[in-house]
This record gives sequence, structure tokens and C-alpha cells, in this order.
Amino acid sequence: MKSVVVLISGSGTNLQAIIDAITSQQLPDTAISLVVSNRAAAFGLTRAQTAGIPTFYFPLKPYTDQGLSREQYDADLAQRVKEELGGKEPDLVVLAGWMHILSSHFIQKFPCGLINLHPALPGQFDGAHAIQRAYEAFVAGQCDHTGVMVHWVIPEVDRGEVILSRRVEIVKGDTQEMLEERIHLVEHGLLVEAIHKVLKL
Repeated sequence: MKSVVVLISGSGTNLQAIIDAITSQQLPDTAISLVVSNRAAAFGLTRAQTAGIPTFYFPLKPYTDQGLSREQYDADLAQRVKEELGGKEPDLVVLAGWMHILSSHFIQKFPCGLINLHPALPGQFDGAHAIQRAYEAFVAGQCDHTGVMVHWVIPEVDRGEVILSRRVEIVKGDTQEMLEERIHLVEHGLLVEAIHKVLKL
């Protein structure tokens, strides 16, 4: 059985896509061993708990309040994940809407590798607010498409080797909300495909 750890910050729709894919055997012999959130109110925690998946909340604020570094947070987070897994190594760590940049202090603790879902094509709109920036570029006449990619995580934001990507057209009459909805639908399928590919299921 392949063990997957999922890190989230929000509503957990991509987490739900993974849960559903495991339930429907799209991801056979796979289990989510742990879901981690850096936000207490993240609905993804509820989704995980409903599915019987262990969870924990690990906020950054106590570290910043004490003047501790992001690297210390990352190292402690990695240690806590390992403790929750009973010292067992996961087969994959998935960032599914995790809104913190992770340093090598976390990344290097998981030789299995981390993959990240990003709502843009490689090199197009790296970093935060990618959908908003793509829509603004479309309105300004600078582009007619965006996309979704899943890539390996390295310390440089959204610059890791691409596993899968898919183009998403932006069409006349689109609102940003319409574009977001279309991108999210692509995200759900692409993330499941990428996990399947990486785990060689």
C-alpha cells in the first residue's frame, strides 16, 4: 500500500479529489496516511476527518511571534510529520493548496519527494495569485490561455521539474470566477493523474 501525506491550507477540494480517486480505485493500493494544515479553519481538515484520515494543525504564527525562522518551522513540521507516521517514510508528499513556501529544511527530510499543484503553466505565472494574474493579463490583451501543472518541489518557487501540465483557454466573456472554476476542474484530474504516474500505479 502506497502512503501519501497531503499538505493543505484551505477548503481541500483537491484533497477530496484524491480521496475520491482512492475510493473509486483510480489510485489503487494507495492510502492518505496524514493530512496537515497550517490553518485551523481549513475545511480540508473536516474532509479528512470525515474520511477517517489522521490530521494535525501546525501554524506558523507561534514561530513568527517568538522571532523564530521559517527554517525552524519547516524543520519542526518535518519532524512532526515523521512522528505522526510512527517513523515510517511516506511514498509521496503532496502539496494540494499548501500556501507556505517550504525550504530545504523540510524538503530534504522526505527523499520520496514532494509534488505541488500550481494553477499556471511552467514559467508563466509563478508564485501566488496565479489565476488572478492570468486573468488580468488576458484583460490587458497579453495572453489568451493559462493552465495547470504538477511539478516536483524544490526550494525555488514553482521551478521544479514538471510532471504533467495542461493548457486552459481563457475565452471572451470569462469572468475571473468562471476561469477559476474551469481551472479547478482541470486541477482535480491532473493531480490524480500525476500521483498515479509518480507512484507508478
